[in-house]
Amino acid sequence: MHVGYVLLNCDIGAEEYIVEELRQIPEVKNAYLTFGAYDVISELHTNSQKDFEKIVSSKIRNLQSC
Repeated sequence: MHVGYVLLNCDIGAEEYIVEELRQIPEVKNAYLTFGAYDVISELHTNSQKDFEKIVSSKIRNLQSC
Protein backbone atom coordinates (compact mmCIF):
# COMPACT_ATOMS: atom_id res chain seq x y z
CA MET A 1 0.00 0.00 0.00
CA HIS A 2 1.17 3.49 -0.84
CA VAL A 3 0.20 6.33 1.51
CA GLY A 4 0.78 9.95 0.57
CA TYR A 5 -0.39 13.44 1.38
CA VAL A 6 -1.54 16.23 -0.91
CA LEU A 7 -1.45 19.87 0.21
CA LEU A 8 -3.79 22.22 -1.62
CA ASN A 9 -4.37 25.93 -2.02
CA CYS A 10 -7.93 26.85 -2.88
CA ASP A 11 -9.87 29.92 -3.95
CA ILE A 12 -11.01 31.98 -0.99
CA GLY A 13 -14.27 30.56 0.38
CA ALA A 14 -14.01 27.24 -1.49
CA GLU A 15 -12.09 25.33 1.18
CA GLU A 16 -15.06 23.50 2.71
CA TYR A 17 -16.40 22.58 -0.74
CA ILE A 18 -13.00 21.13 -1.70
CA VAL A 19 -12.80 19.06 1.50
CA GLU A 20 -16.27 17.63 0.84
CA GLU A 21 -15.36 16.83 -2.77
CA LEU A 22 -12.12 15.16 -1.69
CA ARG A 23 -14.00 12.99 0.79
CA GLN A 24 -16.05 11.61 -2.13
CA ILE A 25 -12.92 10.15 -3.76
CA PRO A 26 -12.53 6.55 -2.49
CA GLU A 27 -8.73 6.74 -2.25
CA VAL A 28 -8.89 9.83 0.00
CA LYS A 29 -8.96 8.53 3.56
CA ASN A 30 -8.87 11.93 5.29
CA ALA A 31 -9.21 15.56 4.25
CA TYR A 32 -8.91 18.54 6.58
CA LEU A 33 -8.93 22.32 6.53
CA THR A 34 -5.65 23.82 7.68
CA PHE A 35 -4.21 27.20 8.58
CA GLY A 36 -0.97 28.53 7.18
CA ALA A 37 0.66 28.15 3.80
CA TYR A 38 -1.92 25.57 2.58
CA ASP A 39 -5.71 25.48 2.85
CA VAL A 40 -6.36 21.73 2.75
CA ILE A 41 -4.43 18.54 3.46
CA SER A 42 -5.61 15.16 2.22
CA GLU A 43 -4.34 11.64 2.88
CA LEU A 44 -4.48 9.15 0.02
CA HIS A 45 -4.11 5.37 0.15
CA THR A 46 -3.34 3.69 -3.18
CA ASN A 47 -1.79 0.44 -4.34
CA SER A 48 1.23 2.08 -5.96
CA GLN A 49 2.99 5.35 -6.69
CA LYS A 50 1.59 5.20 -10.21
CA ASP A 51 -1.98 4.94 -8.87
CA PHE A 52 -1.27 7.83 -6.48
CA GLU A 53 -0.09 10.02 -9.36
CA LYS A 54 -3.13 9.04 -11.43
CA ILE A 55 -5.57 10.06 -8.67
CA VAL A 56 -3.81 13.39 -8.15
CA SER A 57 -3.69 14.24 -11.85
CA SER A 58 -7.09 12.92 -12.92
CA LYS A 59 -9.30 13.64 -9.91
CA ILE A 60 -7.78 16.12 -7.47
CA ARG A 61 -6.32 18.60 -9.96
CA ASN A 62 -9.64 18.68 -11.79
CA LEU A 63 -11.61 19.91 -8.77
CA GLN A 64 -13.07 23.39 -9.28
CA SER A 65 -11.54 26.15 -7.13
CA CYS A 66 -8.16 24.47 -6.59
